[in-house]
Amino acid sequence: MEDLDTSKTAPPIEADKASAPLASGERPTLKTISRISGLAIPTVSRALSNAPDIGQRTKQRVQAIAQEIGYRPNRAGLRLRTGKTQVISLVLSTDYDVMNQTAMLIGSIARGLRGTDYHLNVNPSFSDDPMSPVRYIVESGSADGIIMNTTLPDDPRVNYLRDVGFPFATHGRTLIADKHAYFDFDHYRLGQLIIEEFAKRRRRCALLIPPPNQQNYSQDLIRGARETAAVHSLALTILETINCESPLEKIEASVQQHFKQCPETDAILCASTTAALGVIATVDALGLEIGRDVEVCTREIIPLLGRFRRGILTVDEDVTRAGQFLAKAILQAIEHPQDAPLQELEVPQRVNVFA
Repeated sequence: MEDLDTSKTAPPIEADKASAPLASGERPTLKTISRISGLAIPTVSRALSNAPDIGQRTKQRVQAIAQEIGYRPNRAGLRLRTGKTQVISLVLSTDYDVMNQTAMLIGSIARGLRGTDYHLNVNPSFSDDPMSPVRYIVESGSADGIIMNTTLPDDPRVNYLRDVGFPFATHGRTLIADKHAYFDFDHYRLGQLIIEEFAKRRRRCALLIPPPNQQNYSQDLIRGARETAAVHSLALTILETINCESPLEKIEASVQQHFKQCPETDAILCASTTAALGVIATVDALGLEIGRDVEVCTREIIPLLGRFRRGILTVDEDVTRAGQFLAKAILQAIEHPQDAPLQELEVPQRVNVFA
């Protein structure tokens, strides 16, 4: 053992800048750090992996040198030595995302992993073959864990990952959510909350532009809205020709057609800001006024609509909180698989009114 100092309070040690610098074009390796520090390569390797038998001052010194020279571990070599890649794969749907929720989720997960040994890779998932990226990651051993979204009630990806014992966490729940790590937004409560607000405003005929019907949160939202509409004797129509992820022009055409058939519609629940933008454009084109002739309420990731449109109603969803929690949940699933999976449900509390 090269250093028996296990102090947790030792001050940071700067890299040995006076030692032999990198040659032009030289790629930093463990051997480079060994040469600069004067420590054996196995000690350098163990210091970088935070091994308990290496003293704190040695770890700080080695890590400072690694940062100074821009050292990055070789993933293939790391996997051979430790059985881990120190990579987490984020498998994301490629569906239309006009308000950039995907970017917010990626950014918040990345911030949640900052300061750890793990790096984030993003893998696209296509709706016609959602299993492909998941199988590839598992079979190639290219990551230690997976975070994924757009969950289905009986999600084959979840069933597969549980069967092979591969760590994962989901943005959204499934029918077996009690058995895996997740973060979700309570869309059942969202449906209740918005219909209650419509009833309070004496609206009698509502339209719901739902999420894609196969996804778990769509069923939660529809159920919450339907049950609450029945309690308040409020007529509710589920628009089946499109969903909240459809292109704007299709949303606008479908909503306009609905108003031709049901001109008495006086409230619209939108499951996304994308849908709300299409609804606002349609309401304007019909010569109706939001807040007077028709209420429009949407779940909102980025608080924008109320800043430029009077009369709009919104309910906030905190994607930053979701990403940071998912980062913590996947780290626990990887490093402490024996522990109960981390789970959290964000429950919306109120409808924002922009008069």
